[in-house]
Amino acid sequence: MRDADGYFGETVAATYDDRTSEMFDPAVVAATVDVLAELAGAGRALELGVGTGRVALPLAARGVPVHGIDLSRAMVDRLRAKPGGDAIGVTIGDFATTRVDGTFSVAYLLFNTIMNLTSQEAQVACFRNAAGHLAPGGCFVIEVLVPELRRLPPGQNVVPYHVSPSEWAYDVYDVATQATSSNYVRIVDGRGEYRSIPFRYVWPAELDLMAQLAGLRLRDRWDGWNRAPFTSESRQHVSVWEKPAD
Repeated sequence: MRDADGYFGETVAATYDDRTSEMFDPAVVAATVDVLAELAGAGRALELGVGTGRVALPLAARGVPVHGIDLSRAMVDRLRAKPGGDAIGVTIGDFATTRVDGTFSVAYLLFNTIMNLTSQEAQVACFRNAAGHLAPGGCFVIEVLVPELRRLPPGQNVVPYHVSPSEWAYDVYDVATQATSSNYVRIVDGRGEYRSIPFRYVWPAELDLMAQLAGLRLRDRWDGWNRAPFTSESRQHVSVWEKPAD
């Protein structure tokens, strides 16, 4: 995983919380926190990729002790500057391999962040790392999209998803390697700016195998935080794997 300052450094951190994305919708955040607080119970929560605290802060406000791991100091600085941010313990490092003290009732990785690990090896390591932090009976939660390869006609590897007079955004897929990238072109003061972020998309069944290798078993899979059933038409999923109590 590349140093996060290459993709989530000061330029991105400065405007990250200004997004109009659905993930910042108060109702979405509340539903996310409801599930995580229930899974945490009287225990602690570990957020992999804690970022600016979008979920960690309201979860902590519910009385759940939260610790985070993140590679981007710029994002964590934004977390620290927010009310309650100083109460969130944060370890700077790669969430696929970085260890922290103690055990947790729930570990979670949200909003497609598992795809920031751009190799299968790193994604497998992330599951093992999460499992190693869990107390018996604890859960690992991932929120991630279902790859939209059905939108690719034969011979095409690009899917545009935002077009405006001043901004274009599109994904590029390599179906042989599961490598993908999100690409952004913006016109600012008459000049073009280009940015690209690499990802590795991953299928639900592949995630289940990674969980099995880490000693976890699937407990729940939903279409979203409202716990609607996951179906063949779902475009995303929230999956919960449990560490056996024995």
